[in-house]
Amino acid sequence: MKASEDQVVEEVPGLQDDEESFFQDIDLLQKHGINMADIKKMKSVGICTVKGIQMTTRKALCNIKGLSEAKVEKIKEAAGKMLNVGFQTAFEYSAKRKEVFHITTGSQEFELRFTLHLAPLVQKLPTLFLPAEFRTGKTQLSHTLCVTSQLPGEDGYSGGKVIFIDTENTFRPDRLRDIADRFNVDHDAVLDNVLYARAYTSEHQMELLDFVAAKFHEEGGVFKLLIIDSIMALFRVDFSGRGELAERQQKLAQMLSRLQKISEEYNVAVFVTNQMTADPGAGMTFQADPKKPIGGHILAHASTTRISLRKGRGEMRIAKIFDSPDMPENEATFAISAGGVTDAKE
Repeated sequence: MKASEDQVVEEVPGLQDDEESFFQDIDLLQKHGINMADIKKMKSVGICTVKGIQMTTRKALCNIKGLSEAKVEKIKEAAGKMLNVGFQTAFEYSAKRKEVFHITTGSQEFELRFTLHLAPLVQKLPTLFLPAEFRTGKTQLSHTLCVTSQLPGEDGYSGGKVIFIDTENTFRPDRLRDIADRFNVDHDAVLDNVLYARAYTSEHQMELLDFVAAKFHEEGGVFKLLIIDSIMALFRVDFSGRGELAERQQKLAQMLSRLQKISEEYNVAVFVTNQMTADPGAGMTFQADPKKPIGGHILAHASTTRISLRKGRGEMRIAKIFDSPDMPENEATFAISAGGVTDAKE
């Protein structure tokens, strides 16, 4: 009975195997001899697209209950036939990069200083990493982006939904209402377009990414931004001391790799905040700023663009590009108002 059930092939209405579709649904593997039962097993762990199979190692696929090495090889072979896994020219990749959309931060100076063509900060595909100490505006910027990412923008950007993963219990829906008032948009519509989840442990945080992938697959092209505020808070609690440092960094690397793959697989921007720590040895090396972001080099290398926030005079905050592949080092000032992040007043 079980063997016959494994061979059931279900019709998938509305799915077309062409390059114009937003992504290739994993159900299309049925056309290449993969049974529906195995496809459902992969979906249960957040693998919902053909590209998701390419991004998953054979070892990880074999760890899925019910998938043998023979089945994994057959699945990998079928996925390889459907994907172009070879090289492409820089010109072809440049054309693909034109699909990048931009989300405003709410501060014009923030955007003018940080880009060469008046383009807002958060772009499609990269991971934006924001290390900052307390009271510098990282959570306020997260709330502002929840609203601004829903607003229509340049180059035909129509806005989209947001997923917010909260590890510090700092998410406030009322704050979104205040920011919505500033941009003259409906409160209820803004709140309906933000999916919120509270993570309690680092393991729970990782499990939520499976739900995120499933939601992005269910509503393909609808979600534009994934926010995690903050990514390291739970890791600092669950792993303590140098004895658990190696395990912590390995788990962190796995989470960051998952975020990068989700971003590329579903064409969604990822905005991640981080905490700072005091460096007790900085005084011996005469460093001007003894604070540094936690997470180490693994977190730094996994981020596309890193922006550091610090306090300025009065109510001003200062943002500095720490690392970026396409923007030079620069600084911008901004302030936090009732309507979220805005330009600083001298």
